Amino acid sequence: MKGLISYTINVGGRLMDLSEPQVMGILNATPDSFYAGSRVRTEDEIAARADRIMAEGGAIIDVGAYSTRPGAARVDADEEMSRMRTALRAVRRVQPDAPLSVDTFRPEVARMAVEEFGAGIINDVSGGNPGGSFGGEQLTEEAYCGGDGDASLPMFAVAARLRVPYVLMSSRPNLLSVLDDLSLKVQMLRDLGVRDIILDPGFGFGKTLDENYALLAALRRLDIMGLPLLVGVSRKSMVSRLIGTDADGSLAGTLAANVLALVLGGASVLRVHDVRQCVEAVTIVKETMKYV
Repeated sequence: MKGLISYTINVGGRLMDLSEPQVMGILNATPDSFYAGSRVRTEDEIAARADRIMAEGGAIIDVGAYSTRPGAARVDADEEMSRMRTALRAVRRVQPDAPLSVDTFRPEVARMAVEEFGAGIINDVSGGNPGGSFGGEQLTEEAYCGGDGDASLPMFAVAARLRVPYVLMSSRPNLLSVLDDLSLKVQMLRDLGVRDIILDPGFGFGKTLDENYALLAALRRLDIMGLPLLVGVSRKSMVSRLIGTDADGSLAGTLAANVLALVLGGASVLRVHDVRQCVEAVTIVKETMKYV
């Protein structure tokens, strides 16, 4: 497909080509994710969801155990760790070789997922913020990267030590601030030795409705970073609010936004709840773009 960055990432010792759009299926092992249809709790439900993601054409299973929707209850590290272990155990029982992404802002959870279950990607919605996904102002480089011998390493240092691809998200409100945020942190990650970085502009995080769509329209300008993009708009309020519905009624809007992310922005990874429908949309876009 024309326009996508030629880029491969090493996921668990296997190269994944991101010059072709990849679909990442969401698996939420939580009781309170914003889209009720995505929640799975029991090990059998989790295993069935993992099987479905792969059967419908998903390339990556993204496992989360902490809801980041506005107003969600905070969950302590022990509870997130317990949920994540249960989920990953169930996934690996039925999909022992599937590429896994771990959706967490806690370094200790990421380390466990990689070391115990072979998760191949860290998907960190906090952008490495030591305060977690609800962290505040940008801090010093040492806070993001850690000092020598630090027993409780921040996420950037953990990603470097684990040698896995890292999804770097920004909660800044507009294109220029997102670029500024990402460029600074990409350099920190490079200095630590992180080789594979995927950028996430953070749709729905720290942005108004208008800012989300302005960023979607300008997504191609992130090409200046020379790194692949992950776009996560699936059933978010930026879709449902605009078309006057809720998460349950936002599938069509989600598909439209994902197609725009591919065509206008050259997105490499689409993080979605509805894998089959998104894979079909990607197929149509790829075939059409052959002739553009």
